[in-house]
This record gives sequence, C-alpha cells and structure tokens, in this order.
Amino acid sequence: MIRVGVVGLGMMGLTHLDAYRRSDKAKVVAICDADETRLSGKVSAAGNIEGQAMSSVAEMTDVSRHTDIFELIGNSEIDLVDVCLPTDLHVKFSCEVLNAGQHLMIEKPLARTAADAQQILAASQSAKGNAFVGHCMRFWPGWTWLREAIQEGRYGKVLGAKFHRLVNHPGGPFYSDGARSGGAALDLHIHDTDFVQFCFGMPKAVTSFGYCNITSEPDHIISHYQYDDVPLVIAEGSWAMTDGYVFNMGFTVNFENATAVYDSASSAPLKLFENGVDPKEVSVADVMGYDLEIEYMLSCIEEGKRPSTVTVQDALNTLRIVEAEVASLRAGKTVDV
Repeated sequence: MIRVGVVGLGMMGLTHLDAYRRSDKAKVVAICDADETRLSGKVSAAGNIEGQAMSSVAEMTDVSRHTDIFELIGNSEIDLVDVCLPTDLHVKFSCEVLNAGQHLMIEKPLARTAADAQQILAASQSAKGNAFVGHCMRFWPGWTWLREAIQEGRYGKVLGAKFHRLVNHPGGPFYSDGARSGGAALDLHIHDTDFVQFCFGMPKAVTSFGYCNITSEPDHIISHYQYDDVPLVIAEGSWAMTDGYVFNMGFTVNFENATAVYDSASSAPLKLFENGVDPKEVSVADVMGYDLEIEYMLSCIEEGKRPSTVTVQDALNTLRIVEAEVASLRAGKTVDV
C-alpha cells in the first residue's frame, strides 16, 4: 500500500483525494494546507466538472493534518507527496520532494515557466522516486480513443483537428493574478496544448490570437499549430466566458474517412461519422481521467518503473509550446517552437 500525503486542498487537491480514496493501491495518511479552514473541512473548494472535488476533508478521521509542508517532505511514513499548490510554488516544492527521495505527483502545469520546469526535470533525473505530472487528458476516456485512432491510422490521415475548453473565470486571488497563474493560456488551455503534442508531437511553429481582460496574461487564446503532415490543428481555451457559462470541452477531428466529435455537454459525448454509415455513438467509460492517471502512477510505483505515458520532459515541452503561443499572441506573428 502506497502511503500518500496531499498538499493543497483546493479543487485539484480534493479531486486527487477522491481518486486515492477509490484506489486499492494507496492510502492517504496525511493532508496539508496553510489555510486551517480548508484543512479542517469547514471551507471546501468546488470543481468545474460534475463529480469533481467531492471529497469531504472533515470526514477524514484517519489522517494527520498539517499546515507545514515540511512535515510531509522527507517524512519516512509518506511514500508519495502529491503537490496541488499554486503554479508559482511548483518548482520549489517539487525539487524538495524529489531531493528527499519521495515519489512526486505534481499537478499541471509543471511550473510557471519552462526555465523553472527545467529545474524539476534535472531533479527528477537524479531522484530515487518517480516524478509524475498531472496531464489528465492523456488518460481521459474519449480522448484516449481519439489518440489511438490517430496513431493507428484507423480512419486515414488527419486532415483537420480542433480542440476547445471554455468556462467562466473561477475567481479568487490566485486565478486573478496573471503573474502567478499564467492566465487561461497556462492554467486551462495547456490541457489541449499538451494533448496536441501527445497526438502529433512538437509543432514547428505556432500562430496565436487572443486577449487579456481579467488578468495580465491571455484569458482567451486560439492557436494554430504548424505540422508538415497535418494541414490544420487548432485549439481554443478561455476562462473569460460570462458568469453562469457551463464548462465545456471538446474536439472535432476530421480524418480522410471519418469525422469524430466530442462534446462534454452531451450525455453521449463521443460520436463518429463515416461515409455510407449512420452516425454512431462511441462508448466512453464513465470515469474521469484523474482517476486513471493516478491509477497509472500508482501502478508505476508498485512495479518499480518510470512513467512513459506522460513524462517530466513531455510536460516541459508542453510549457515551451504554451510560451511560444503567448509570445505569438503578444507579437502578432508566428513563433517557432
């Protein structure tokens, strides 16, 4: 049984707690948050997807509670430290966990900048423990189906792919501070940037458009990723929608012989259209990618192997693409990656 300590009890910390409590491979033995109202469960963050961040911290009677992260880092009774802290704190505490010889789960993005991420990569390369980055779309049902279809050439070559992720602004001091959060480009849109990389590899260049109207960083961004072998790849991300706008993510991918559409708002989110065949719903497992990524990470630890579905290098590469997107948006021109 892998003994877990979770640091940061906001939306993602609670979401990870949900996954650990459903797993038979792990036991949460410690939780940590500098905010004592969150630590006690008197105040609880909400998710933006149905079924997310459901854990009740107040009901957890078999864990130790801490306001100091260094009571978990280096603790011989904790095998894995799951860091769900604000992005600008990732580099410091990720390196501390890895240098202490523990396994690390770090929520995406890997760091605030690619330069910071490079430090985490260096620490992970000499670390005793595994480092895992929470790029959950690489595990999300429906999206994994798409990636497999692309890799297999199941419906021919991809002619065009469009991804989107839209929601209203979550509010709060961290998300409102572009210098810390990186705006929607780094905190939200990065999911789709990473999935684009997962499907198609590193793009040659990016051309991005968008605006800042809530933070100092892009709050709404649309990017075109340039590849030699795929004519059109586009992703849109925004947290600038009007309050009350329900979170929506999806894709439309046009192959030579089919079109696949995913709409998170639909009860049957994944549909496939083929020539000469009635449109059909593709069965999608009723589980979130968070559970699947954490099960994968725990299996890697149990089996003594390094993660390969998502690596620290992958997460660093995704950050480099996002930084190129932001540079393109600001400069009004195409930027090489």
